[in-house]
Amino acid sequence: MKDHTRTGLDLPQVGEEQLILLERLCNACAVSGDEGEVRAIVLDELQEPVRHKGGSIKIDAMGNVLVVCPASQSQVGPYLKVMLAAHMDEVGFMLISDEEKGIFRFDIVGGIDQRALVGKSILVGREHIPGVIGANPIHLTKPNETSQSISLDNLRIDLGAENKGVKIGDRATFATRFTRLGPSLRAKALDNRLGVATLIELVKHSPNNIELQAAFTVQEEVGLRGARVAAYTFDPHLAIAIDSTPAYDLPHWDDGEPGWENAVYNTRLGAGPAIYLSDSSTISDPRLIHHMVQTAETLGIPYQFRQPGGGGTDAGSIHKQRAGIPSLSVSVPGRYPHTAASLARISDWEHTLALLYAALVKLPSDIISVDR
Repeated sequence: MKDHTRTGLDLPQVGEEQLILLERLCNACAVSGDEGEVRAIVLDELQEPVRHKGGSIKIDAMGNVLVVCPASQSQVGPYLKVMLAAHMDEVGFMLISDEEKGIFRFDIVGGIDQRALVGKSILVGREHIPGVIGANPIHLTKPNETSQSISLDNLRIDLGAENKGVKIGDRATFATRFTRLGPSLRAKALDNRLGVATLIELVKHSPNNIELQAAFTVQEEVGLRGARVAAYTFDPHLAIAIDSTPAYDLPHWDDGEPGWENAVYNTRLGAGPAIYLSDSSTISDPRLIHHMVQTAETLGIPYQFRQPGGGGTDAGSIHKQRAGIPSLSVSVPGRYPHTAASLARISDWEHTLALLYAALVKLPSDIISVDR
């Protein structure tokens, strides 16, 4: 924890322990519907801290990990039940047909650009069997086909003729290993293992002024499914989804047009956590936006707005449950999401963790009583 001299708050930091945890999470394979490896890490990290806080931890019928850390018994007056959600699953593949000799047809799970799949190393099943995604090489491609995207029907997962123990329905994911690149991190599933690691730290340092309801959710990448069930179970006063959002900050996106300004997905590496105004599934609650911004500016924590655009987070499912749940999303920006390797800044992760913790500690108990 780091003391912030202007407020006296002890803000959590990202150090070696947190980086090691993130590495474990990123190297785990947890394609939507088969999140067991990440779930095991979450349980391993939180069983003892949650027990020590007098809280509870359970796995629901969908596979979500649901944690409750109660408000302090010394808390005077009413307190809020605040749900924090981070999805455990990642995009990947599912084997759908065995064509023998280690060759499998497959389908995509979640949003992946199939143009970038040829030649990628992958891991299949819970045994992490290595393989490769193959297609006809350019030497055997007709001239009129070279400018066309390769269809999924023409791609195969090749595991080698001797691999056994693989079956239809097994998931596969990219084989990229977690790597530090100076101030940056590269991994296959920073979306959303950054969110999972952040939520683990927030549970370990749960504020005394609220009942923290932490949902480590499943199947976000295929329709925000786990979050819907978790929100119905918790029935919180408000919710925050913690995720990763695309950084649209590479040079030359303007095609040379004078005066061009990026106003879509306008998030950048190194500019701090991205606070959502809206996305394709949620218009963020303005009271929560104001509180998050005010907290950041008071503490001098850098932040940016994730401007309106496509995509979405677990908030898209959460805010429509029961009588309605005021919701907001806060994400760590990252380049190249849903590919074999995404890239994020350590500083953005640390500032996201610090901002969320401070916003919870300073959360007014009457925040949802005022007009939107």
